[in-house]
Amino acid sequence: MTAHISTLGDLLNTAGTQWRVYDMGRKITKIDKALFNQLENGQVPYPYPLAGHALIAIQFWDNQATADPYVWFLKMPLDEQSKLVLASRDHFANMVLEALGTELTGEQADGKLDNNPYVFTPNANKLAAFNALLKTELKRPASQYYEFTEQFFAGNLTDDAWQSIAVQGLADFAFRLDHGQNSTNIANSWTSLPQEVQQPLSAMLEHVEINTQLAELFFAQCELAIAENNLNLLINNMRALSGSKAQGLKSQLIEQVLTSELGSQPDVLLTLAGRYWLCFEKPEALFKLLDLAANNEQMPELFPSIFADLVAIPSLRPHVLGILRAENRSDTLSRAIGRLFS
Repeated sequence: MTAHISTLGDLLNTAGTQWRVYDMGRKITKIDKALFNQLENGQVPYPYPLAGHALIAIQFWDNQATADPYVWFLKMPLDEQSKLVLASRDHFANMVLEALGTELTGEQADGKLDNNPYVFTPNANKLAAFNALLKTELKRPASQYYEFTEQFFAGNLTDDAWQSIAVQGLADFAFRLDHGQNSTNIANSWTSLPQEVQQPLSAMLEHVEINTQLAELFFAQCELAIAENNLNLLINNMRALSGSKAQGLKSQLIEQVLTSELGSQPDVLLTLAGRYWLCFEKPEALFKLLDLAANNEQMPELFPSIFADLVAIPSLRPHVLGILRAENRSDTLSRAIGRLFS
């Protein structure tokens, strides 16, 4: 980089932009600038690692140069301690400086980073959710698909109108639950939604801090799914509930799921590991999750995948490593751990 630019934050500041950073790997989560500065200086590990990388979105804008913000979606490698590989960060920043200098906005910036090796494209659901989030944070109107979706959940359209709902409309609706009667309307219609609507909507809701009414509804639906052995219903409601701040309710759910017949299903275990990771700071729940993964015969790669995912999360790492020293683990779990190091 240069004498005056040693981090991406420096680059964005030197370019005269306003900017924000979000994690895109798990739940879309805003990363404040103080933490991002620590991450860029290698002072702390990345809190939300995914498959050895930090998947981040950097939104930036120059009010004088452009009406619409720019976004970089970056996939930056992490080291074995889940810290940013600073050489890769420097490589990306140098590529930006070579392509754009410090003129990061305006027409000259369009398409210049399309083939950059650190740039990635989020999946359709994540991209729709991110677009919806930005519009609410910037206090801008929702997409053209929102009104139709809102009318559908208000019961003002025909029953088969769900076939015309766009993914972006569902995302906008999920991020506007505090508008009008949206929260009440989703609660009233949730149990009658077809899978084709409930599944993508649950993917949006996992990025939203839902209210108590919805949290209790989704929890009750999880209990129903367990009782009826309904895998799709359980996954949808687990995802929809995961954004809630009701940690007690979520811990209670995990206990019920892990002792249920569906608890051994790979999709259930992967959903728990990917969206409820904070709940696994409790050793009992973590032990049960890893034991079920080790005992799964449908997917031999399930245990090493979940183990690698959880051990990389800084807040979970000591708890996961503690399992290696546990004396009361099952023979199957012991063998699965042994294979990790063979």
